[in-house]
Amino acid sequence: MADDKAGQIHTVMKEERLFPPPEEFAKKARIGSLDQYEKLWKEANEDPEAFWGKLAEELHWFKPYDKVLEWKEPFANWFVGGETNVSYNCLDAHLGTPRQNKAALIWEGEPGDTRILTYQMLHHEVCKFANGLKSLGVGKGDVVAMYMPMVPELAIAMLACARIGAIHSIVFGGFSAEAVADRNNDASAKVLLTADAGWRRGKPLPLKTAADAALEKSPTVEKCVVLRRVGCEIDMKEGRDIWWHDLVAEASADCPAEPMDSEAPLFILYTSGSTGKPKGIKHTTAGYNLYAKKTTEWVFDVRDEDIYWCTADIGWITGHSYIVYGPLSAGVTTLMYEGAPNWPTEDRFWEIVEKHRVSIFYTAPTAIRAFIKWGDEWVEKHDLSSLRLLGTVGEGINPEAWMWYHEKIGGGRCPIVDTWWQTETGGIMMSPLPGAT
Repeated sequence: MADDKAGQIHTVMKEERLFPPPEEFAKKARIGSLDQYEKLWKEANEDPEAFWGKLAEELHWFKPYDKVLEWKEPFANWFVGGETNVSYNCLDAHLGTPRQNKAALIWEGEPGDTRILTYQMLHHEVCKFANGLKSLGVGKGDVVAMYMPMVPELAIAMLACARIGAIHSIVFGGFSAEAVADRNNDASAKVLLTADAGWRRGKPLPLKTAADAALEKSPTVEKCVVLRRVGCEIDMKEGRDIWWHDLVAEASADCPAEPMDSEAPLFILYTSGSTGKPKGIKHTTAGYNLYAKKTTEWVFDVRDEDIYWCTADIGWITGHSYIVYGPLSAGVTTLMYEGAPNWPTEDRFWEIVEKHRVSIFYTAPTAIRAFIKWGDEWVEKHDLSSLRLLGTVGEGINPEAWMWYHEKIGGGRCPIVDTWWQTETGGIMMSPLPGAT
């Protein structure tokens, strides 16, 4: 309401209720008390280099770094002189450990098809595709654009690029041919990965048709690799277009990870362009990898037995950091869903939670408000007792949506981590900690 005297607006959303961490949760949490959090904060604040240098020992290094941080405003270079590989930290680091045969990726297709890839299986697929990319002449520093549905191959392609030192540039599958061409040209992409189509609300989303239109205006792109997802009729241009299955058919599953400089670019991701021309944000290797890993562990309090589901699309930064790189570096089982939250009915998400016994669920306030609008009956049909932690990302959450999420989805027992960050930061900057705050 307006205050006439001061001419200022006061919020009507004053919220006084407090929800302490459940005792049982805090007992087992990675950061289980405010004291423990404050001790960490003090260490990080007093000597950031020692703090992050110690944590960096959790990554695999081909060559140790000489210096934790070189800070010449506005540029920060992390782990200077060191060499590591993000694909190695997500995959090879778990081979030969009990995680080797654990599910790395659970995938649910919109029509109901499911795939489960263990860490060992994912490693095998990534190496084959990495060698496929190499056979197309893709190497260190080359940009591979991706315009794909939410299928395991998208995560495989990201990890394959990271493995050989190529830079990926992912374009959200809902964007137009124009948006794809703009991003291809800005990044000088060498190869484009796409699919015949993807499923969206029971209909094929014609990705290859849009990709063809984009490629007419993308002079730097030499090859287009096409995944057969839907099986619809598409045009394949001789000499340029290659089927994904043909590319990997003869490829070896042996592809050692390339040692990459700590500051080598890992990916470029363009902002949505809602405030003008989309800006390409470049994230580099070691600092990003460590930050995505540690924020996954701290904010989501992940455990080996968790089934973790971030409902974002990999076309956005949330998908990069908290479907692929963060969870896999932390050795978590990450779930990926291809389609719409209300296809074929409004309880699709709750059906997936029940089917796969999801324990950590991370979604957007916009989605939560849609769930409320659709009605409680869709939630009440399902057993959501496997959930132990809820998260939100995107715009701020209003108290009404928070309370509904807490009570209806979390059964009043799950802490909620409401996270704030941006494409530019690459990882969560502000959040409650579920065992401490």
